[in-house]
Order: sequence, then C-alpha cells, then structure tokens
Amino acid sequence: MRINAESVFLALKHAGARMAEGGGGSIILTASVAGVRSGAGSVEYSASKAAVVSMAQTGSAQLAGTNVRVNAICPGLIETNMTKPLFDGARQRKNLDKVGQLNPMMRYGHSKEIASVALFLASGMSSYVNGQSICVDGGLSASHPVIPGKFF
Repeated sequence: MRINAESVFLALKHAGARMAEGGGGSIILTASVAGVRSGAGSVEYSASKAAVVSMAQTGSAQLAGTNVRVNAICPGLIETNMTKPLFDGARQRKNLDKVGQLNPMMRYGHSKEIASVALFLASGMSSYVNGQSICVDGGLSASHPVIPGKFF
C-alpha cells in the first residue's frame, strides 16, 4: 500500500498544488486492470490499484477550476520486471502464444501501447478528459474471460 497507493497520493497532492499554481497540466497515474476487475492480482495489489483509480476521480474533483487534469492508466498484462517470471516461464514451456489469451484481443500488451495512451493524456488532444481510468488491457476489463469455443 505504501508504494502503490501512498506514494501516488503524495505525488498527486504535491504535484497537483504546484501545477495549479503554474496554470494547469496533466497528471497521469498508473493503476492496473487489477484495480477495476477482480481476479487480476492479489487482494493487496488490487486494493492498492483501486485506490489509485479512486485518486484519479477524487483528484480531478479536488483540483476543479485549476486547469489540472488527473487521469489513470490501467494496464493489463504487459511484459515488465514484475511480470517477467510469467513471461520467462511461458518462454521455457514454449507457449508464449498462450499468454494473454483471456482478453478479446487474445494477446498480451506491449509497453509502447501504454506509452501511446500516456502521450494522448499528456497532450492537448485530451483536454476534456479528466477523472478517468483508461484500461489498456485488450478488452479484458470490458468482458468476462472465456476459453474460446468453450461456450459456443
């Protein structure tokens, strides 16, 4: 909780105040699909990321009228240092193609896909986007995972 939630709270509090004094800007928080859907992480991890989702909403309201926007990105399964063991295990078993198959895109995501959303949120193209949590998860959070063909 200290790393995933408290650090975000403190960054939001202090950066938000400075950005408000400076005329505005965009604060982009990193949450997770685990913060919006159950089953994507442990209870502790999911709760901490749900707190970040809530901070995007609450932060945007608290900073109303300051021209500071607060949004969160909720990545799905992306190869990172945290998920490295999962990906390494799949490579060893020669079934990397199975990783991420539970979302409608039927694949895992790439860090550049998260970066693209961050660039959008940081730009003026998102000037009316505020208090949102954008899931970049191949559709996992919008669906109930199924094994393809199992129910059809």
